Amino acid sequence: MGPPAVTPDLSVVIPVYNEAANLEPLCQQLTETLDRAGYSYEIIFVDDGSTDDSFEILQARHNHDPRVGVIQFRRNFGQTAAFAAGFAAARGSVIVTSDGDLQNDPRDIPALVARLAEGFDIVCGWRKDRKDAWLSRRVPSFLANRLISWATGVRLNDYGCSLKVFRAEVVKPLRLYGEMHRFLPALASEVGVRIDEQPVNHRARIHGRSKYGISRTIRVMLDLLTVKFLLSYSTRPLQMFGLLGIVVGALGVGVLAYLAGVKYIGHEAIGNRPLLMLGILLIFTGVQLVTSGLLAELIARTYHESQDKPIFVIRKVLSPLDAAPLRDTRSTAAR
Repeated sequence: MGPPAVTPDLSVVIPVYNEAANLEPLCQQLTETLDRAGYSYEIIFVDDGSTDDSFEILQARHNHDPRVGVIQFRRNFGQTAAFAAGFAAARGSVIVTSDGDLQNDPRDIPALVARLAEGFDIVCGWRKDRKDAWLSRRVPSFLANRLISWATGVRLNDYGCSLKVFRAEVVKPLRLYGEMHRFLPALASEVGVRIDEQPVNHRARIHGRSKYGISRTIRVMLDLLTVKFLLSYSTRPLQMFGLLGIVVGALGVGVLAYLAGVKYIGHEAIGNRPLLMLGILLIFTGVQLVTSGLLAELIARTYHESQDKPIFVIRKVLSPLDAAPLRDTRSTAAR
């Protein structure tokens, strides 16, 4: 898409999959809201392999308004991939994400953006009065939000709400895959960010059908394990594997010590006892876990050094008066 002459302040990224009936009113509501707020902006729609007329509608909208950009995938890659493509293309210093089904209200965007001026890096929408099916959508969402908040330490009431506002420097460096888009606040917390949550209007779906269901919850839970590992142990995997290995190995040693007492003190045969095999298995499992932790440490160090990935991120540097400016550098190894 041809870039406008002026770099926008705001980039709105919206994944779309078979939402043809919703796109015209969505574009109209977005442009009316953003024009009224006085932003310079771009709207980036990512067509995630739609099989209806979504792309043709978006293409016509782009021809009418060059501030509307469109990225078309060759097939359906999923919402996380769509967000990642939108983030890569976004040029604004502030990035807004939203769904394309009209359930998020564009009129909430200015209030969310205004919260960034108070020092926040991410402002998340909270669908406090959610207009979705109670059993299939709201109950699984409630349980998932509590579990994600507990596992990641980033406590939010609504991880699943796509209406969020980010500072671009926070979200653009993130690498996304799987169903990671819903964990963006948790992933960004690794580099130290201020996160706020604000109730937003949620509207019932009028056109089309939801692409989410209870089956998706399983994939989210599996990705949560990945996020938990990345947040807690990505730079120190031995502390996880090693701890498990020591615990399991210690249990094995305890079992064999008990059997040794049975044999040499109680003078009983232990060769035909399943407990003997269990003790040996536990010790070997413990050794394997510790070894896996050491190998994971080597892989993690190789990754960080080869990618020049910093172990810290600087928010701001204030140089002392009458001194040479401090360099805003990043280190990949502890000094």
